Amino acid sequence: MDAIPKPLFRDPIHDGAADPTVIWNRAAEEWWMFYTNRRVTAPPFNDVSWVFGTDIGIASSSDGGVTWVYRGTASGLDIGFGRNTFWAPEIIDDGETFHMYVSYIEGVHTKWGAEGLICHYTSEDLVDWEFRSTLDLDSRQVIDACVFPLPEGGWRMWFKDSSRGAHTYAADSPDLYEWKSSGPAVENAPHEGPNVFALGGSYWMLTDEWAGLRVHRSADLRTWEIQDRILAESGAGEDDGGNGLHADVVVVGDDAFVFYFTHPERVPGEPIRDDLYGHRRTSIQVARAHVVDGRLVCDRNEALTGPILPPCGP
Repeated sequence: MDAIPKPLFRDPIHDGAADPTVIWNRAAEEWWMFYTNRRVTAPPFNDVSWVFGTDIGIASSSDGGVTWVYRGTASGLDIGFGRNTFWAPEIIDDGETFHMYVSYIEGVHTKWGAEGLICHYTSEDLVDWEFRSTLDLDSRQVIDACVFPLPEGGWRMWFKDSSRGAHTYAADSPDLYEWKSSGPAVENAPHEGPNVFALGGSYWMLTDEWAGLRVHRSADLRTWEIQDRILAESGAGEDDGGNGLHADVVVVGDDAFVFYFTHPERVPGEPIRDDLYGHRRTSIQVARAHVVDGRLVCDRNEALTGPILPPCGP
């Protein structure tokens, strides 16, 4: 078996792969990774414009997640004039159609705080996307969608609402098309990037508190028990410095493979320099998590060998 490399992936065009989501491509019979394609190579202005104007990048793996190859960017997403911003894709396969829920911001901004919306697209092959709607989530500052099926049927979406304390709010849908807001879900601390999965007889949510990923446990996807953070301390591997950020999880048996990104050249506690290439660039990493005595644990320094993802999909 092959060793899983560190870093797992760096975007070869802009060097800013962030907010990954991993999905089995039924048409290509490969695992695909979608991610925010941050523009690290943009001119070194001392502002955050390099984080805006981003496409959604795509990488693929035909060997179970060991090696990843850059494939380009998702097509068909633009719904307005000019250069706009797409962040943090979430992709769901309902068995017939792929659904993407992606954060959309009009234009390129130099400061944080722009209005954000979540847009819905569908595709038959993960290549060509068709716009379906802009979701009405009772706020115009929403990003970072995560979608998971409810045990009684239908679907629940969790997302960050920056206008409400940077907390996670939720919405429900019977069919992945029509959504109705259902109020706050997690309000323990400001955070972003909720990700929900099932493992070991419980439901779990990871949220990015910018100091590691906070773990939440639930029996019903409605009430959440707060646990410790994972990926809070720097890893020893190449490009694995700093806390892990905005992750996706693929469950394989009793293991949860956490795909996260790092800013490996930033120094914790020191100011972030938006004009420095080293402070902008990111790497994608993966670590194994599992349940021990009712708690989710993760050792990012554990050496992994592949394949880690099933050769025939989930």
